Amino acid sequence: MYRITVTARFEAAHNLIDYAGGPEPLHGHSYRVDAVLESEKLQQHDLAVDFVSGRNALDAIAKELDYSYLNEHPAFAGRNTSAENLARHFAERLDASGALGWSRVAEVTVWEGPENRATYVPPPR
Repeated sequence: MYRITVTARFEAAHNLIDYAGGPEPLHGHSYRVDAVLESEKLQQHDLAVDFVSGRNALDAIAKELDYSYLNEHPAFAGRNTSAENLARHFAERLDASGALGWSRVAEVTVWEGPENRATYVPPPR
């Protein structure tokens, strides 16, 4: 099994709407997203996943969220904009992007700042 990791960053504001004691106050984060992509075999040019195409696909998703209020994004309508939900969103969008060839998303980690992170591992295909 081969695994590669690509990373993207974005800035966004959010607040958890369903939180202990009521909705969280509006605040922002500098987010980092690490996507681990895996392949059982090498593809063209002996690559599991081309770093450039993997990174471009991840960056495209991050750009949709960059400098936005995450709660207004349609993917999070009526849901918390938690790091867990963001990680799942990135994994599902990456998988559907068509940029991964034979590879699959092994896991996605979303960092809220330098210390806190949540990881989503998609179910096996």
